[in-house]
Amino acid sequence: MKVAYQKMHGTGNRILVVDQRRGALAPPGPDRIRELGNVATGPGFDQLMWIDAADDAQYVAQYRVFNADGSEVEQCGNGVRCVAWLLSGEQGPEIRLQSPSGPIEARVSEDGSVSVSMGVPRFAPRKVPFVAAARQPLYSLDVGGTQYEVAVLSMGNPHCVLQVDDVATAPVESLGAAIEVHERFPERCNVGFMHVLDRRHIDLRVHERGVGETEACGTGACAAVVAGRQLGLLDDDVTVQLPGGQVVVSWPGGTDPVWLTGNAELISEGHFDL
Repeated sequence: MKVAYQKMHGTGNRILVVDQRRGALAPPGPDRIRELGNVATGPGFDQLMWIDAADDAQYVAQYRVFNADGSEVEQCGNGVRCVAWLLSGEQGPEIRLQSPSGPIEARVSEDGSVSVSMGVPRFAPRKVPFVAAARQPLYSLDVGGTQYEVAVLSMGNPHCVLQVDDVATAPVESLGAAIEVHERFPERCNVGFMHVLDRRHIDLRVHERGVGETEACGTGACAAVVAGRQLGLLDDDVTVQLPGGQVVVSWPGGTDPVWLTGNAELISEGHFDL
């Protein structure tokens, strides 16, 4: 069976969107997802956003998120922006979605930028999940005998954030891969390498769980800003420079949701066999 898709990117993060609100097909299995995610055997992507009809009439749709390695994950900030941008053509600029991590609100501006409410950050270790006796601003994490001071939180998916002096020389590939599968993260984690430039600007590279380093990670940008806010280093609105471009993260703190604003660009359309 031929399945239609739209290939998009959000700040360079490659997103494949499949809208099955009317077709009602189930997502492919992990082996087929890996084939599709590999540009040598499929359209190639970092994340697959599989859209289904919503269970509740107050939402436009619901979606599931799959990494290129075939694993299903809870959230993808860049992917949500792509979904919202696509659906806004028929639904208007204000969109409510069901996601694996909870309700999502999105606003599509006239210039095409998309703002998405990514929910309230979670810090309790069991909510991340992360193995620790109690919540702390920073945790000491032993990786190969070296201790790293890290912030740990959930943005609907688990994140570990380290401060570095220069993202260009940060050991994203080696250290990111080691932390992703660290025994203290029972469901693995995304790893952010953050350099604070000033109170309103950071540089960031992210090793994504199940993908490796990507051009951008929306939830990773949110996690980095939240971590910086918790440490008193950043203001409410922060521009995050990623390898694929810029996003803006806004969070006043407390129980308010984190908002992520950035682009969503259509690259191509096509079909794959299921």
